[in-house]
Amino acid sequence: MKKLILTIAAVIMAAGLTAYAAPSAWTVTSPDGKISVRVASGQKLTYSVAYEGEQLIGESEISVKFTDGTVYGAGSKARKARTVHVGETITPVILDKATLDNTYNELIVDFKTFVLKVRAYDEGFAWRFVPGNTDVAYVESEQVEFAFPGDWKTWIPYVRDFDDKGFKSQFHNSFENYYTVTTLSGWDSRRLAFLPLLVQSPKGVNVCISESDLLNYPGLYLNGQGGTTLKGVMAPAPRTEKQGGHNMLEGFVDVAEDYIAKIGAGEALPWRVVMVAPEDRQLADIDLVYKLASAPDSRDWSWVKPGKVAWDWWNDWNLYGVDFKSGINNDTYKYYIDFASEHGIEYVILDEGWAVNRAADLFQVVPEIDLKELCAYADSKNVGLILWAGYWAFNKDIEGVCRHYSQMGIKGFKVDFMNRDDQGMVAFYTKSAEIAAKYNLLLDFHGAFKPAGLMRTWPNVINCEGVNGLEQMKWGTGDQVTYDVTIPFIRYAAGPADYTQGAMRNATRRNFKPVNSEPMSPGTRCHQLAEYMVFDAPLTMLCDSPSNYMQEKECTEFIAAVPTVWNKTVALDGKVGEYVVVAHQAADGSWWLGALNGWTARDITLDLGFLENRLYNFEAFQDGVNAHRAARDYKKVTGSVPGSRKVTIHLAPGGGYAAHYTLH
Repeated sequence: MKKLILTIAAVIMAAGLTAYAAPSAWTVTSPDGKISVRVASGQKLTYSVAYEGEQLIGESEISVKFTDGTVYGAGSKARKARTVHVGETITPVILDKATLDNTYNELIVDFKTFVLKVRAYDEGFAWRFVPGNTDVAYVESEQVEFAFPGDWKTWIPYVRDFDDKGFKSQFHNSFENYYTVTTLSGWDSRRLAFLPLLVQSPKGVNVCISESDLLNYPGLYLNGQGGTTLKGVMAPAPRTEKQGGHNMLEGFVDVAEDYIAKIGAGEALPWRVVMVAPEDRQLADIDLVYKLASAPDSRDWSWVKPGKVAWDWWNDWNLYGVDFKSGINNDTYKYYIDFASEHGIEYVILDEGWAVNRAADLFQVVPEIDLKELCAYADSKNVGLILWAGYWAFNKDIEGVCRHYSQMGIKGFKVDFMNRDDQGMVAFYTKSAEIAAKYNLLLDFHGAFKPAGLMRTWPNVINCEGVNGLEQMKWGTGDQVTYDVTIPFIRYAAGPADYTQGAMRNATRRNFKPVNSEPMSPGTRCHQLAEYMVFDAPLTMLCDSPSNYMQEKECTEFIAAVPTVWNKTVALDGKVGEYVVVAHQAADGSWWLGALNGWTARDITLDLGFLENRLYNFEAFQDGVNAHRAARDYKKVTGSVPGSRKVTIHLAPGGGYAAHYTLH
């Protein structure tokens, strides 16, 4: 009898344990029903994703572990779950469209100590953890997995510099590199990759991974270990940092904490974002990162003025045909200001050199520069000035620097050499944005990680780098043209980039070479012109010398006229790593189109149906008949858009096409 009682008790206990560990599962689908995200909770907390029945991501475990032993994930029992539908219109302060449809279905699973939110959009999905703690908490680690069902093709932006001593040294990096195109199993396990990252299914469905609403938490890296699952890695929070690096302007983590983030009561973790696109071209016009970011506050943001910038550093202050010695001095900058004013260019940047070198003190100005005089001169010419600032110098006294230079008339700062995305550095971005906004100052984060929502939350953050831009061509010989036709589908899926285009010295693949003081670009002249439409940048550089631009009147007038924000955007065509075509409607109703080509010459038939049934004239710059030999060769053509709305264009190797359509 005793044995029977014990057996019954054991059965009851087992049944109870089974009931506790028994998985619960929920599914949320995109509004169009094509994307299905399944969340399961039991011994593990997992998600999986399918697109029109094709498994995109298999069961992938997610969890959060805190230093006090609390775990969100494995063994967590859900108390209730619900799905809500949201359909709204966002009116962005700055974006490549005037309005943005924000329609999604959201699964909200309420666990005892946290909430898991999963949003499904037609263009992808995202999830985040929302802690239920009532006090500060220390996140020891977050588990992020992407378990792909096969050994699929992937474009990996590895951290450029690495060693065999683990990941620690890779957390300090510039977030600049070309893509390694391989399969998932071909991942170099020693190396981290920054985001965004692209994986493509055998059926051609694109899975682009990034994150959003990153305000006070470390950025996400990915790593592969030879299989088909990618796992997240995050830098520990810095305890102390030391000055060093480029001109003593960088901050290196000296001592790290034993946790990745300290979060406030109920502070949500970032969204893990997965963009899904069955056609490559769709990635060239996707706004999921922006949609998921926190909205800006209700203050008046009308002072945030996008525009183009006459930039000094890339062209090495190299002027000719002038009667003064060009360089970092007032005469040179007045010349840049005059050039900008004459062409309706909104800003001039004073890049590195205006402040005393290696002093890391933005109040020490070199004697060759009189900033008050330059501000007054620029103001008289209706041009704004932006100052370059190294991270260490800016962070020493953000409030004082912003107050001082805003009173002088400076319009913003290009802040450089952050080169980290641990929690301390991410918080620096947010703090800088908040203080700069207080003084009506723009920020362009250079030496920066990818956009991760801050540009919506703080619209005065008008651009950021996180791209292996044209500046690399001053000293490098990498395949920039192939990179140019890859980033619209990957890096730009996260948001705008400070790529710094506009070279007037252009070279074929064979003839290109790096020249620091008189740099050139690989690819044709029209390739450079088209970048002003294809590459999203509310603050866009004209990288070349004003002297060169004034020798190229037609091209300069075209560049100067291109807007930097738009009413509508249409991604017309493209294939990752080969070519891309994008069109935008400006505020005046006209349309601008840019096509970029890789190294293989091709003919493309453009469908201009976005022009509808109205009469349009066009002005276009197309690769010249000899552009394959002399990359600067181009032809300007004008005419009327045919009623068929079909136009066939030829793109030379490394070529481009740039057009402006105006109502007849």
